[in-house]
Amino acid sequence: MKYKDANGTILGYTQAGVKETQESAEALEYDCDVLIPAAAEQAINKYNVANIKAKIIGEAANGPITPFADEALLKKGTIIVPDLLLNAGGVTVSYFEWLKNLSHVRFGRLTKKWEERSKALMLETVEERTGGAIGVDRRAKIVVGPSEARHFSFVVARTSSYSVSLLPFSFFLQKDIVYSGLEETMAGAVEETKATAQEFNVDFRVAAFM
Repeated sequence: MKYKDANGTILGYTQAGVKETQESAEALEYDCDVLIPAAAEQAINKYNVANIKAKIIGEAANGPITPFADEALLKKGTIIVPDLLLNAGGVTVSYFEWLKNLSHVRFGRLTKKWEERSKALMLETVEERTGGAIGVDRRAKIVVGPSEARHFSFVVARTSSYSVSLLPFSFFLQKDIVYSGLEETMAGAVEETKATAQEFNVDFRVAAFM
């Protein structure tokens, strides 16, 4: 990740034995533990399925494995995380947006003050038990509830020099609440799919549809 952040690409990274190719079809057949076809439909099909060596395949694209290839992979023990489960995040967030538009109430509005009071009470309890004091800036980061505003400025008194300065503070945005709901939804879906697959002895794709 550090290399990608610095260079904007993973091309050229050699410390992990990375192979570079301009042919996506060739990359599908690399000897690897996890393969994530994330672009084209039917990328893994009857013509190349025999050459697929990955132990786990995550379908980030829509329908990257044909029914024929799916059956062949399952027969040789390949674990397939289906597109229905793996790339459902976008549809899930669209559902959240639909709910928000129906209610005309932004996420977090109903619980914002309750959360702030609960967190403030928790911090006061910590201060009482430890005999210490939590700084103004740290308290603000913990206590301030979700908001649509992008920045919040607050005053911090510097006791050493008795000077006062305004510090910008980025806190919870609407996206943080959406991410939280997305994580809860997807984690729950994964656990339910896993449990169904084990209970009925079916693969994850079938379990996701059940």
